[in-house]
Amino acid sequence: MAAAIAGTVAAVLVVVLLYSSRASAAVREGRRLHTLFSVECGDYFDWQAVGLLHSLRKAGQPGGVTRLLSCTDDQLPSYRGLDIGHTLQVPSFSRHPRTGDWYPAINKPAGVVHWLKHSPEADNVDWVVILDADQIVRGPIIPWELGAEKGKPFAAYYGYLKGCDNILAQLHTAHPEFCDKVGGILAMHIDDLRALAPLWLSKTEEVRQDKSHWSPNITGDIYGMGWISEMYGYSFGAAEVGLRHKINDDIMIYPGYTPRPGTEPLILHYGLPFKVGNWSFSKLEHHEDGIIYDCNRLFPPPPFPREVEVMESDPNIKRGLFLSIECMNTLNEGILLHHASVGCPKPQWSKYLSFLKSRRFSELTQPKHWKGPNVDTVHHVVSSKSNYGHPKIHTLFSTECSSYFDWQTVGLMHSFRLSRQPGNITRLLSCTDEDLKNYKGHDLAPTHYVPSMNKNPLTGDWYPAINKPAAVVHWLNHVQTDAEFIIILDADMIMRSPITPWEYGAKRGHPVSTPYEYLIGCDNILAKLHTRNPSACDKVGGVIIMHIDDLRRFALLWLHKSEEVRADKAHYATNITGDIYASGWISEMYGYSFAAAEINLRHIIRRDIMIYPGYVPLPGAKYKVFHYGLRFGVGNWSFDKADWRNTDVVNTCWAKFPEPPDPATVMKEDPDARDRDLLSIECGRALNKALYLHHKRRSCPQLDTMHSTSTKIDQISASTKIERVKQESSQSSNRANVGSMDVARKKTVERAAATIQPVHRSRRLTRSSRMGIIAVWALSIIVFLIVISIFFTDRRRSVSRHRTSRSLKPHV
Repeated sequence: MAAAIAGTVAAVLVVVLLYSSRASAAVREGRRLHTLFSVECGDYFDWQAVGLLHSLRKAGQPGGVTRLLSCTDDQLPSYRGLDIGHTLQVPSFSRHPRTGDWYPAINKPAGVVHWLKHSPEADNVDWVVILDADQIVRGPIIPWELGAEKGKPFAAYYGYLKGCDNILAQLHTAHPEFCDKVGGILAMHIDDLRALAPLWLSKTEEVRQDKSHWSPNITGDIYGMGWISEMYGYSFGAAEVGLRHKINDDIMIYPGYTPRPGTEPLILHYGLPFKVGNWSFSKLEHHEDGIIYDCNRLFPPPPFPREVEVMESDPNIKRGLFLSIECMNTLNEGILLHHASVGCPKPQWSKYLSFLKSRRFSELTQPKHWKGPNVDTVHHVVSSKSNYGHPKIHTLFSTECSSYFDWQTVGLMHSFRLSRQPGNITRLLSCTDEDLKNYKGHDLAPTHYVPSMNKNPLTGDWYPAINKPAAVVHWLNHVQTDAEFIIILDADMIMRSPITPWEYGAKRGHPVSTPYEYLIGCDNILAKLHTRNPSACDKVGGVIIMHIDDLRRFALLWLHKSEEVRADKAHYATNITGDIYASGWISEMYGYSFAAAEINLRHIIRRDIMIYPGYVPLPGAKYKVFHYGLRFGVGNWSFDKADWRNTDVVNTCWAKFPEPPDPATVMKEDPDARDRDLLSIECGRALNKALYLHHKRRSCPQLDTMHSTSTKIDQISASTKIERVKQESSQSSNRANVGSMDVARKKTVERAAATIQPVHRSRRLTRSSRMGIIAVWALSIIVFLIVISIFFTDRRRSVSRHRTSRSLKPHV
């Protein structure tokens, strides 16, 4: 017994000595490391903290980890998460004490300043790693292995911080030339952090107060709300003290993105929605989710690895999908272990839980180690090539100042982010000065403002479609872009996956587009009149992928040809243009085709890029875009964007469109009809999802009033439709074309639709007959009940009479 005790004591002493020797070696070498991340009091940050802390333990992150917890005095008494990891409580700065401005992001630099001042750990550390709560770490993050030096912190690249290159940096730092576009992960020497932290905080306040420069074209913040002021506060503060970052674009990746070949990201930053197959995840949907306090409840599990294997043939895209499911599985694993640590009962067996505990999952999530280059200061040089060896892309779409285009913008922007489309996006917003005074949608998208050309200044002709080419010309003349290819979309589109020039072979002289067969003017006198090269006229539109050099040559001609065709009223006839209203409404489309023919642009025409919901998809086609320009429906449900022309669903809290049917209810023997209906449902649900997240970002009240709000919106919709009928009856014939512009532009498309909609029509035709049958059955049942009632009533009377007659007989 004594020998056993002596052996145990000896073993403990060995461990202590080894630990002490390693600690003393770290002190001698100046490599004591500490990791920080900032959160607030609330369920939203609690489940993120559980996931991050679990991933840090799993990755083998050396040194201590501190959660900087910012809470108000009112929040603390009811807060449930004080025991989540090693925590330093920090006074909340969410509400500015003087201005009343509510800006929780400022708690990050404020928390770091508080830690430096009040934590004894800050006096016993050489290097600090700063992370965000919504991250999963896949391997140890060691500053000196990443190449960080004193005066040269390591950071990830945040390319959208365009304020480093414009007036914002000139206003807020004395050294704009030192402004680095960085964030996400910061690894720096403690001396650098001490010099930086106070300036990080003060510069954040400074940028936040500079509301006159919040616009997306200055900050890159798509909402134009100053939300990324803290990021600029960091970059401007670092520039002020002369820190030059070692910048790397491979250490961190957003799930859903495709990693560059040969790289192994160490951080998964799930700040944006992402999806794998039919499964998707968005952290915003779990803003008030107390999942870590609900025993054995996890987030919806992603597909299993074997399912991902068969989803995608491209090995690099497949690797991106595996990173996405790894992120979700690690987060769920952390929540599962947290539940066990607080005494939750053992969960019931499931296939998913079995996988999380399997050797296969353990092997897939072994700690990864950084293999990036140890280079000197890396200044991220803007190049026309992206990280994947592909040319840079910029996406454009044209709108006007109206609630009608605003909800379309919300839908397109949500789908753009979800699709992982490379590059940036710009809304070309055409407005009159009068419209701009009352316009509420400035924050809906990164915006380039364009003077409205609805009304021709010379002829008085009212033609809003001209704004599309006019806006592209204006953008080219007023914006410098490093993009090599431009994608041009319509506002009434929903993106499903990235649209890239390299996938379709776009190059100089050969744009890519989708077929618009109804542009019959390419084959007749219209093309001969308006282009010297009618044989090169391509019937295309919808989605355009064009090299920037071609667009610069082409755009002004597009505008001129649109005006030219619009002015040619002698050839408005339907048999010439294909426009059933013979109103010249599709002049802009012909302007595009004729201008392209004029400079001999020959299009690569692809039928597998875009589909109208309600159409039967081509076999095997993986469409990138829904174009909901026409009415479509499934069963009793239908959607037509024209019905919502005057309804403000963007600025009315929780307003949405009628919900499409549940996909599980689509039961059809015809696979084409089934695929068609599932795509239609996907489009309708995407629009409503976009509106839901928009209202959530706008801090709309809780959803307990959803029913009354929905009723209110239905009433608004009905009243606006009645009002629209009244307005249309009094408008001039020229303006009356607006109400039907989408149908007018696509009449031949409607004819094609007529050939693929018999299922819906037959359903509508038989609905009345079904109602008749039901009525006959109901009447039959009522008659039957009446007959039975009479029968039993007569029976009771006869029995009663019989008993009475017996009682009247004399007793013998």
